[in-house]
Formats: sequence, C-alpha cells, structure tokens
Amino acid sequence: MKSIKDSVHDHIEVRGVARDLLDTPPVQRLRHLKQLGTVTLVYPSANHTRFEHSLGVYHLADEALGHLGIEGQQAERVRAAALLHDVGHGPYSHNLESLTHRRTGKWHDDVHGLLGTGEVASVLTDHGLNPDAVADLVAGDGKLGQLVSGELDVDRMDYLVRDAHHTGVPYGTIDHERLVRELRFRDGELVLAEGNVQTAESLLVARALMTPTVYGHHTARIAKSMLRRAAERLLAETDDDAETLRRMDDHDLLVALRECDETAAVAERLTYRDLYKRAVWAEMGDVPEALIAADHDDIRAEERAIADEAEVDPAAVTLDVPARPEMTESTSRVVVNGEIRPLGDQSALVGALRAVQRDQWRLGVYAPEDAAERVGHAASRVLGLDIDGSLVSDTRPGVHATLDDFGGER
Repeated sequence: MKSIKDSVHDHIEVRGVARDLLDTPPVQRLRHLKQLGTVTLVYPSANHTRFEHSLGVYHLADEALGHLGIEGQQAERVRAAALLHDVGHGPYSHNLESLTHRRTGKWHDDVHGLLGTGEVASVLTDHGLNPDAVADLVAGDGKLGQLVSGELDVDRMDYLVRDAHHTGVPYGTIDHERLVRELRFRDGELVLAEGNVQTAESLLVARALMTPTVYGHHTARIAKSMLRRAAERLLAETDDDAETLRRMDDHDLLVALRECDETAAVAERLTYRDLYKRAVWAEMGDVPEALIAADHDDIRAEERAIADEAEVDPAAVTLDVPARPEMTESTSRVVVNGEIRPLGDQSALVGALRAVQRDQWRLGVYAPEDAAERVGHAASRVLGLDIDGSLVSDTRPGVHATLDDFGGER
C-alpha cells in the first residue's frame, strides 16, 4: 500500500492493482499533461495535472465501491479503470481532442489499444484482470462503467472540486462526499438515493458556473484556438501523424511547434502569452444557424474568406465556433417517491440553466492586436453577423465586459 498526500482529498491510500499501475509509463506520463490545458494562462495557479486528477478519481471510486458493497475482482477492475481513465488524453488534454479524433477516430476514452500491450497489460493480467474489460469500463460500458464515465461518475466529482481548488474559483465546490455516499444501483442504473434532488442539482449548478468563468473563459479559448491551428499545421508540414501527436505530452508538443518553421511564431506567442485578441465576440442569436452547424472544413473556408476580405495572412485569423450547449448532468437519475426519475424531469433549475447556457454561448473570431479591428469588420460581413449584437475588436476603449471577462487574468 502507498499513501499519497493530495491537495483535495488529503491522504489517498493506493493499494492492489492500482499501486502496481502507478509507476507504469502511461500513468506517469499524466504528470506532464495539465488538467486544464490553456486555462493556466488565465489562472496561473491552475497547474494541476491529469496525474493528480486520476489519483482523485481512483480515491472516489474506491470510496463509492465501499458504500455500494462491491468487492473482489469487480472492484479491482473499477479501481484500475478509475486510475487509467485519462491515459488516452493527448497534450493539453481536451484542447486537441477534436483534431486527433478527426484523424484517428478515437476519443480519449478509447484506450483498448493502450491497455492491451506493454507494462499496463502485464500488471492487469498479473492481477487476473482482462485489459479489454478494464478498457470497457473506461468507456463507460456496463453497469459498473457508469461509476467511471456517466452522468454521476466520480470523474466529474473530482475535477469540479479540484479545478475550483486550483483556480481559486469557488463555484465548483460540491459536497462530493455526500454524492459518493448516496450513490445506489437500481435496475442496473446508477442513481442518487431518495432525498438527493438538491445534491444532484449541485453538480448541475457547479458545472454551469465553472464553464464561463474557467473552462470557457475567452482568453483560454483564444489560446486553445491558436494551439489547434498550430497543431494542424504541424501535422501538415512534418512527418508527425495524429497518433504520434496523441501520445505527446504538453512539453513534447511545445518543442515540436518551436522546431517547425510554420508554427514557431505561434509557439512563441503561446510560451510568452502574447495571444491574439477578440475581433468578434458574438451571441448565438446574432449568428446564422448554418454557421453554428458548420463542420471543420467549412469553418476553415470561412477563415480564409475573412482573411481575404481583411487583406491579412490567413494564419492571422482564427474562427472559433463552439458546439451547441449541452447539459449531460440533466439526465442524472434520482429516486423520488420510490421512482427513478431523470433530474431534468424533476428540477426546475434545468430549464433555467439551459437558458443561461444559451445566453453565455459566444462565437469568437481572433486575430493579432494590430489587425483585430480590421478582421472584426471583415468577419461581420463575411459571416453575416448582426454587428449590433457583436463585439468587434476588444482592443477599442469603452468595450463592455461580458460574463466571461470575470475571474482570472485578463
């Protein structure tokens, strides 16, 4: 058994298969992946890693298994899956996942290939565990997979508390101990026991508040967009492929970007936080429906059209179109009057928070500061935006702040 001091859960005792997995290269690699990617450019103390988070998820899974009375090999499979649930992440965590998925067809929770070979496979088989069965749990398959990846998973419980702790933002604070204690299986579904509607709502509210102030902060989004474009150019200009990129850590990627002539300038900007500025910051109601639904190739074509209209280098324009807001927590199951009900059917908060999410949604167009105003006006014409409702160039004096401006480093 190994005892590890954690900033969130105090002492975490790691034993059994998890103890033997701890020092394998795929798990140790997580020390070099920042949990929040480019958010550290907004909140300087947000330097926690996927390694710390994975330990936290293991700890909460272990606690949940005890409360649920699950023991033996079943429990060991879940503990292994909890510790290994993030080994499929690429550099800068979620920031580049859409890029690697387009080229490999794999999301970060598709880890069958990673767990089926090498030291991880050896450890799992030495403990009598099937690597494929553990990988299935990481993907959220089966009854016990819901503990690792689902609407009430321990992953979400750890990252909300941990991200709030390390950013200093109080909105992610939830009663994770009660959440874990009140988990039950009913008819094969993971639910919260009777009397826990408000407990489930706390997850909903925490995520809704953390998104604009942390996960979707405009500065983090700008850096993420720059990083994505640079990574695409890296793959186009070098021998690196998406699988190679997917196995890099944060440091590997930054070095690769610096060493490629076509991406060196962006790498320097990211290193020294010399980021592009918002040329446009548009609300959902001001954006054509076709643009919100546009695919990757269409968005890249629009970027080129904006650059042509503004007469700037195409590399100086980044169009950032977020996905439509979704609220997976609203499908969490709670027991009310002896019946299992989706939280969305039971809580009036769900509808209100969905409206808030829509109000917070923003389309962004980013460019270097000296070109931002020109690019902003060009983008409004090319994209057919309602310019009265859109921020055009955040470098102008007198621009009003939005919710996304509060918190962190401007």
